[in-house]
Amino acid sequence: MFAYKTLKSGTDIRGVASEGGGAPINLTDEVVERIAAGFLVWCEKHLDKCAEGLKIAVGHDSRISADRIAAALFRAFTTYGASVYDCGLASTPSMFMAVLELPCDCSVQITASHHPFFRNGLKFFTPQGGLGKKDIKELLLMAEQGKYEKENLSGEAAKWDFMKKYCQLLRDYIKGEVNKGDQPLAGLDIVVDAGNGSGGFFPEKVLKPLGADTSGGIYLNPDGHFPNHAPNPESTDAMMAICRAVTRHHADLGIIFDTDVDRSAIVDHYGDPINRNSLIALIAAIILREHPGTTIVTDSVTSEGLAEFIKAHGGKHHRFKRGYRNVIDEAIRLNNEGEECWLAIETSGHAALRENYFLDDGAYLVAKLITEAARMKHEGKELSDLIHDLKKPAESKEKRIKLDPERFVEEGKEKLERLRSKVAEQPDWHIVEPNYEGVRVSCTGEFEQGWFLLRLSLHDPVMVLNIESNTFGGVAIIEERIQKLLEE
Repeated sequence: MFAYKTLKSGTDIRGVASEGGGAPINLTDEVVERIAAGFLVWCEKHLDKCAEGLKIAVGHDSRISADRIAAALFRAFTTYGASVYDCGLASTPSMFMAVLELPCDCSVQITASHHPFFRNGLKFFTPQGGLGKKDIKELLLMAEQGKYEKENLSGEAAKWDFMKKYCQLLRDYIKGEVNKGDQPLAGLDIVVDAGNGSGGFFPEKVLKPLGADTSGGIYLNPDGHFPNHAPNPESTDAMMAICRAVTRHHADLGIIFDTDVDRSAIVDHYGDPINRNSLIALIAAIILREHPGTTIVTDSVTSEGLAEFIKAHGGKHHRFKRGYRNVIDEAIRLNNEGEECWLAIETSGHAALRENYFLDDGAYLVAKLITEAARMKHEGKELSDLIHDLKKPAESKEKRIKLDPERFVEEGKEKLERLRSKVAEQPDWHIVEPNYEGVRVSCTGEFEQGWFLLRLSLHDPVMVLNIESNTFGGVAIIEERIQKLLEE
């Protein structure tokens, strides 16, 4: 029996779906059909709706295995009597919006985010949002156990261009916010890099109708082999590509999406990237102007300069765990407990705003930034002016330390506990509290002036070490001291 639990990746299901990656395909048609049937059982249990009559929207990114997996989903869903809206090429955020805007009960997006072309996966949405880790675990258990019988019913499957509606929602938002008529982006030159993923719709169907010059766009055609660069705002090659495109075209702004458009980053007029801490600071500045004093939830690897920036702008920085669902769930928890929070954002580019259902939507994030850029251009200012006071470190580094795959959780915890006890003996190192993940240390040595965080990876048998220093050469000093402490 195939171990379905091996397909669990946080709140997603992911596996090998195509040849070319050196690994056997485990996201086969049979596996996909059993997962689909397991989802129907999950819906009956949690949505109180049986498969017969259930309406499900299905979309996919540009991967080469998308059509095959979609066909397997359609077969399974319709066999049990469910009706399917085939939304075709779509962004992941649009599939959540489809649940709210279409007469359907839930949706599925076929995507593996920024992973290589030979991988693929599934994300599930209900009106309450994406399924959580416990839901995915339960769904996969149902798929493995196969506690369902074929009904041999005949549900309907119909094409549905929901992206047309989704683009209209984005255009209406920009028009309403800029308030400059039907062409609020006239005079703005915006370059978009879709990385051959599903984000190629944005310049043609959102920006251009509003008057923007989008002629400098690159890699907009969907190509599931991703021949130009990884569609990932965290990739150095990807960011270099959009930076070069902006300077080559003398554009006002550059935008880059990941494969399924739930993440994004931007580039300013000078060709400088605004991602990671800079992107968080930029959207935080806007949110704090709209909602003074609000809490900003981020992941664990954000810098001290960002914390100072948020505080200086009147906000409260709540540094939480790595993982986009972790920061979103924490923001929702804070709001439920009475602490106002309007933004949950990870350094990877996942940004979820309370005004947008706490949905991590890369297109909505840049739509909000574009409206700000349009207003500032009328005032003769640049978007990057909003973060002129953000302090940046002199050096930064991320390093991965391999662990024994058979016992990496235990080994990682042992190393963290050893490091914690050793740090307590260092007069110029101080453990930062509160801290929700790994061990974070403030380094106050004369030639260090920085911090580091050592944590266990969410999914892989490695420990991740992030180091920042405000002095040149400081990162190497901190790294060497950490290595000695771990070796001892």
